[in-house]
Amino acid sequence: MGSSQDFWNKNAERYDRFMRKDAAAYERLYELIRPVVRQKTVLELATGTGLIAKNIVNDAGHIEATDASPEMIAEAQRDNRSAKLHFSVQDMFHLPYADESFDVIIAANALHIVPEPQKALSEICRVLRDDGVLVAPTFTHADNDFLGKFKAFLMKLVGFPLRSKWTSKEYLAFLQENGWTVQKSTVLKASFPLTYAECVKSEDI
Repeated sequence: MGSSQDFWNKNAERYDRFMRKDAAAYERLYELIRPVVRQKTVLELATGTGLIAKNIVNDAGHIEATDASPEMIAEAQRDNRSAKLHFSVQDMFHLPYADESFDVIIAANALHIVPEPQKALSEICRVLRDDGVLVAPTFTHADNDFLGKFKAFLMKLVGFPLRSKWTSKEYLAFLQENGWTVQKSTVLKASFPLTYAECVKSEDI
C-alpha cells in the first residue's frame, strides 16, 4: 500500500479543505451515525484527519480512530480536545486489537480505495462484537454523473488510489456476499454518490 499511503501523506494538510464542499452530506452522515454510536466503544478505520470522529465523539463512549497515514493522524491530533477520542496509526488489515473489542466499527470512504477490501471486512469482523454494528458509508463511483466522472478523472491524474468502482446496488451486494446483513442504507448527495450502509454480521459467519 506504499503508493496509496504516499498519496494520503502528501495530501493530509489539504484534505479538510477538499472535504468542505461536501459539508452538507457529511452533516447528514453525522446525524445517521450518532444514534448508532451512543455510549458505545467505537473503532474508526481510515479516519483521515478525524472529521467524523470529532463530530460524533460527544455521543460515543470512547472512540479509537486510526489511519495508515502518519501525516493524516498528525493532522487529526492537532486539534483533538476530547479525552474520549484517541488517534493512532494502524493497518486495517492487521489490527492490534483483541477479538470482539468494539461495539461499532466505522469504515467511511475506505473500502473503495484499498486492495482486497474483502480482507479488510474479515479483519473488521474479527474485532467487532457479534452483536455489533459496522457503519461503512462509501463513495459509489460507478453511479457518477458526467460531472462526477470528470472529477474522478482529475483525481486519477493526481494519483487518487481508487480501486473499486461500485454502483450503490453493487456495493451493498458486495457487503452481503462477504458476510454482512445490511440493515439500513441510503444514498447521500455529494461530489460523488455516497452510499451509507449500516450492517450486522450475517448469522452464517
